[in-house]
Amino acid sequence: MKVVKKFVEVVAKFDEDGITPLSIQWPDGRVFDIDRILDVRPAASIPAGGFGIRYTCKVGGKERLLFYEEPRWFVEAKIN
Repeated sequence: MKVVKKFVEVVAKFDEDGITPLSIQWPDGRVFDIDRILDVRPAASIPAGGFGIRYTCKVGGKERLLFYEEPRWFVEAKIN
C-alpha cells in the first residue's frame, strides 16, 4: 500500500503563540474537529515525502498526523 500527501483545507487560529489547527476538511466536504494537539515539531513525512511542521492531533479519539508545508496542509493517505 502506497502513502501519498492528501492536501486538505484546515481552519486554524494564528496568534502570538503560533498556529493552532482547529478542524480538517476533506475534499468531499466532510469536516473533522481536532479534539487536541498532542505534539508540534518540525518533521518529515517519511512515507509520503515532504517536510513541514508536524502536528500530532487527536481527531475522533484517534491519533492523526497533520503537516503544515507552507502554504498548504496535508495528511498521509493510504492508496492501493
